[in-house]
Parts: sequence; structure tokens; C-alpha cells
Amino acid sequence: MPFDFTEHPHRRYNPLLDEWILVSPHRSKRPWQGGRELVASDTRPRYDPECYLCPGNIRANGERNPDYESTFVFVNDFAAVLPDVPRAQSGESPLFGVKSVRGEARVICFSPRHDLTLAEMSPAEIRIVVDLWAAQTEELGDRFRWVQIFENRGEMMGASNPHPHGQIWSTDSLGAVAAREDQQQRAYHDRHGKNLLHDYARQEAHIGERCVLENENWLVVVPFWAVWPFETLLLPKSPARRLPDLDDGQRTSLTDIMKRLLVKYDNLFEVSFPYSMGWHGAPYDTEDIAHWQLHAHFFPPLLRSATVKKFMVGYEMLAEAQRDITPEAAAHRLRESSEKHFKLP
Repeated sequence: MPFDFTEHPHRRYNPLLDEWILVSPHRSKRPWQGGRELVASDTRPRYDPECYLCPGNIRANGERNPDYESTFVFVNDFAAVLPDVPRAQSGESPLFGVKSVRGEARVICFSPRHDLTLAEMSPAEIRIVVDLWAAQTEELGDRFRWVQIFENRGEMMGASNPHPHGQIWSTDSLGAVAAREDQQQRAYHDRHGKNLLHDYARQEAHIGERCVLENENWLVVVPFWAVWPFETLLLPKSPARRLPDLDDGQRTSLTDIMKRLLVKYDNLFEVSFPYSMGWHGAPYDTEDIAHWQLHAHFFPPLLRSATVKKFMVGYEMLAEAQRDITPEAAAHRLRESSEKHFKLP
């Protein structure tokens, strides 16, 4: 019997993190009698007087937001990292290592409107967010080694406030995922003299099977090694190390492809699609960054409907990540999803 990627269990290798994932496509046919999530109400006012992030409102720490009309950035009132931290003293045992972490965490309000998401904002409004991401990265990169931009959208992803916003955590150390990506990209560059993600984008564009969207400067794929059901990877077609490196044309086309992707996500199950997304760019502590390629990850948890999500439990926690629907099938469904938002007439 010949092997069939669409029917038989197999493992796929993630060269960006040097890890494997188990793919079990035959399990996508199983009936679901497990947990179902409640879909959060998507009816919100343009302005909420009780929202800590709306213009003019008082935040939890007593400070008042300005009456901002576009975007707004402030230092997180409950920051996970702090700029002034004393040096930690590790004990003698190698089993109890400790390192202090110095950093700064900020919140970015994407819009003054409480009732929007990035998917529902105009291209011009999203472009302002892209420019702000780049400016914040450059500013914080002058003081910190790693700048992590991310957004958690929706209650399902732990967002504590529905107002459209994201975060930036900058630290003087690389997180574990960033360190592995740095190591793997460096090893590929040393071995082949080329950039891992630049090569990957070119080959995925040629194959086409996992491509979701493409424009002049960007490519969106469900990666060959995707863990989450409708995970995507956003890649520039030409070399780019960090967000500030992008020129005007690249930023405009980034705005275009992000808008189209997020609308497709929402249309898939006709719900404001929950996800965690974030940008990975070269660290700022060194000039040795030729092996790096800028990219963004989108990790949505939904599995088969607006109320059924993928759980990372059991085998995933104890052995390795596992998925049922193949990346190729997920890419096909996203490609077929409309680019006209389901809320529009």
C-alpha cells in the first residue's frame, strides 16, 4: 500500500525550531463530543465608558488616557518585565539556575474605536499600526536585545480587554523560542550560505499547495510543520531583518496582505477569529544578523467551528505536538474563504 499524506500518520520536521510534529489526518473524520466554547458577543459600542483603553478614560492605575484619534502607546500598567531589576544570585547547584531580566512592556491601542478589530479597520488605519510597530521596534531596540510585538485577540486567547490592542515586551535576553530560531537560522546559513526562511518562501511559492495569499512583497502560507489547525506564517519575499527595514512599498503591501488574511480568518467560521500573533526579527545586540529573516506567526486555536478549539494536552504536553487536519487542507480552506468581511452587506 503506497503512503498517502492525506490518510496516513506521519511526522513533519520544523527546521525553524528543530522539532517534529505528529500529523494524523485520518482523525479529522472523528465525531466531536468534547468541550465547546461560548462565542463572545461581537456587539460592542464605539466607545465604552468602562473600558480602560478607550480615549479619555481612566486606567486601573489612575492615569487618564488622552483623547487619541488614531493609535496610542503607553507603558503597561501591570508589566511582566521592569527596567530596573537587581542582579540575581544563582546558587551553587546547576539545577537551580537564575538570571535577572530587565525590560519594558508597552500596550498599543490600534484604534480609538472600541468596536473594531484589525480585520475591520481600513488599510490606511492598519498602515498606521504597521508604522508604529516599526518605530517602537527601533526605539526599544536601542536599549534592549529582543523586541517582541504581539497581539492576543479574543477571550479564548486570554485577552482581558476587547478593545483593539496589542503589546510589546522588550527584554535584555532572548526568549527560548527566539533563541532556537536564531540558532536554526544561523546553522542553515552557515551550512548553505543562504537564508532559511527566504529559501522556504521561494519554494512554498513555487509549490503553491500551502499558499493562502500572495502579493508583490509578501507571502502567507500554512507552514509545512504547522501545529495549530489554521496557523499561518507571513513572510517577506525579499531579505528583511527587522520591521524598521521595510520601505514604503513593503509596508503598504504588508497592510494589504494582513487585511486580506484577517478577513479570511473571520469569514472561515463567521466569527471574530481568535488568535495570538507576533513578529520575529533579528536581535539588537549584534551586527551578525545576516542569517535572519523577518516573519510573523499567527496561531489561531479554532479547530472545526467557532466553538470547537484545539487542545494542547496529553500527548502534546508529554511527547510532541500533534494535528489532525493537514496543513494542505487548512490552506485550501483559507484560500477559499472570502475576502469580503461577513459583517458587510
